[in-house]
Amino acid sequence: MSVRILLLLIALQGQAVLAADADPLQSVMWEYHHKGLLNGEPYVFDERVQVQVPPFAEDSRQVPIHVDARALGDEVVRIEAWADLNPIPRIFTFVPGDQMLPLVAIRIRVEQATPVRAAVLTRDGVWHVGSARVDAAGGGCTAPSVVRAQPGWEDRLGEVIGGRFARGDFSRLRLQVSHPMDNGLVGGIPEFFLNQAELRAADGQVLAALELYPAVAENPSLSLEVKGEQDTRLWLRDNNGNEFEAAL
Repeated sequence: MSVRILLLLIALQGQAVLAADADPLQSVMWEYHHKGLLNGEPYVFDERVQVQVPPFAEDSRQVPIHVDARALGDEVVRIEAWADLNPIPRIFTFVPGDQMLPLVAIRIRVEQATPVRAAVLTRDGVWHVGSARVDAAGGGCTAPSVVRAQPGWEDRLGEVIGGRFARGDFSRLRLQVSHPMDNGLVGGIPEFFLNQAELRAADGQVLAALELYPAVAENPSLSLEVKGEQDTRLWLRDNNGNEFEAAL
């Protein structure tokens, strides 16, 4: 057997091991989402990707999740997050630039108890998957909108409230955006949600890009970490073409 063939067999065996890695939460939806969201690409369940959720969702419409892949360092290319059993599972896609840490905190809706996943793509083409399970009474994705019940919500559409907090060599950006984030599952109200966000430097350079999905909670809150103390601006757009911007 030639050395070239031997190396090819070793590589294929390595991919098979990654693909056969057992789901620690034994979700019936894992293989479906592996194929649909990760394109069936090589993966490994990795404890270095931390997904933090409350053990029980007191409010299924506002469930905080915290994804931290700092242990993978500068190798992170992209982060995909989803909730296995949600009717609309995808939460966000995060592409961090060199000035960002691979860390995102956000609030989501959950329809029932579900595993929550974060898959981190590294430069070698392997997805590193972190998992956590949140228990819930349910109904967060199909509950009536709280935002739309508030008078004058249209006048506050796109308002950003937030601030910057020093954390050593980094700054944490914490913000909340006024938006109903309609997911199309409630009372015939069509989808109306923020679907794109970019954190930009003062010169317009894109520091990080986010794609958001209707699983994100109403009046979404978001936390990111950026290196240094440089001035930043947050740019947002919803699926109706409305654009918003705020200095942070």
